[in-house]
Amino acid sequence: MNPRVKKNTYVREIVSLTAVGFCLSFSQVYAEAVDNGSQHPLNLESPDIMAQRPVALAPIKEPTGQLVLAQALALALTGNPKLAAFSQEIRAREAATIQANLLPNPTFGVQASNFGNNKFKGADGDAITIALSQLVELGGKRAARTEVATLNHELANWDYETQRINVLTQVTQAYIEVLAAQQRLHLAGQLLDLARKMVNISAAKVLSGSVAPLEETKAKVIQASAQIDLQRTQKQLLASRQRLASTWGNTQALFQSALGDLEDIQQPPVLQNLIRRIKENPDLARWATEINQRQALINLEKSQAIPDITFNFGTNTYLDGHDYNMNAGFSMPLPVFDRNQGSILAAQRRLNKAEDERRNAEINTMTALNAVYQQLNSAYVEVTTLRTDVILGAESAFKVASRGYRLGEYDFLQVLDAQRTLVGVKTQYIQAQTDYHLNVARIERLIGGSLNPSSIKMSEDIQ
Repeated sequence: MNPRVKKNTYVREIVSLTAVGFCLSFSQVYAEAVDNGSQHPLNLESPDIMAQRPVALAPIKEPTGQLVLAQALALALTGNPKLAAFSQEIRAREAATIQANLLPNPTFGVQASNFGNNKFKGADGDAITIALSQLVELGGKRAARTEVATLNHELANWDYETQRINVLTQVTQAYIEVLAAQQRLHLAGQLLDLARKMVNISAAKVLSGSVAPLEETKAKVIQASAQIDLQRTQKQLLASRQRLASTWGNTQALFQSALGDLEDIQQPPVLQNLIRRIKENPDLARWATEINQRQALINLEKSQAIPDITFNFGTNTYLDGHDYNMNAGFSMPLPVFDRNQGSILAAQRRLNKAEDERRNAEINTMTALNAVYQQLNSAYVEVTTLRTDVILGAESAFKVASRGYRLGEYDFLQVLDAQRTLVGVKTQYIQAQTDYHLNVARIERLIGGSLNPSSIKMSEDIQ
């Protein structure tokens, strides 16, 4: 056989094998894409990615008058900067998912040979080689890479959900603090009114000569102390309002008052019912996705152990004789020493670590739920006891002492003691109500849902 013909035959066989390899490899790539529900690589966004994106809410204007809890929650969801940052991370991982689903780019190369030496002629003379190569990933690398990116996107959604519930809990607790501060301010105003009445009564008794001027001085001292307490309570209310406004990104509170009823106290449900709902906590629910993501990383590392193939196709053009030839071939690394065994083992260890961390999260959440539930029960018992027994007795004792002081039956110290008892009991009652509602918010954070249909009654009318 003519050597030239024989050579051309070999070239045609290599070209044929290369073409077959290209077809088989690309058919495998697209088969993997179809099996994994992927769209064409040029499609920038898939329906699943778009479906998981947080819905962008229109900004809500803060009211300048009265505020209800629903408005505060909506303001925080649209204006909280931390929540906006987590939303941006979700979009970043969407882009990472798109990138993971793309095919490797082909490589184009040009090389000049034998130039600058006039001793080489003909086939050995100056030549230009033009080559095109394509890396074909085998072992399901692209599908495994896309799965990891998709699960990372789902984890970002869980992180967003966790932060969303954290923000809602923070807003609810800040709103409760505003309601409590308003109640304390109202109580401080009542205390100042009582102090002024006692000054008037003492002054009248001094004029009548029934008591010494010292009692009028004592009454004025108590009035001054009540005035200072009122001013301090006003400052605390301003600070509480500012903390609430900061949850939706405002540096100054525009609303004047918050509507709500701290008197709305309901008996806590049975602890076992709450334990059954603890799986709704996003801190625990996310671990199913976390475990799947760690398993996907193991699959990705295992796919890396399978060598990829690079197909080459090109031509040599000889400048002297205007002749050319075709080149085709492929190359692949031999997995002799590095079979990615270390990375596979590390991924498996991280999966075991995730299992341990999930168990630890379950224990911590269960422990926190038990502790907060006991605090909630304690606050509920304290509120009901103060409401039904203690406050009524303290109010009755103060009324008797005040009437007796006007009639001369009791001295000023007895009235002062009854007043201090009443103020102390009402202050304790407000704090017990606040503790109850704060613990309700903490439990709702732990169970990922509402404890009662409405733990704080909100007025729907904004005047």
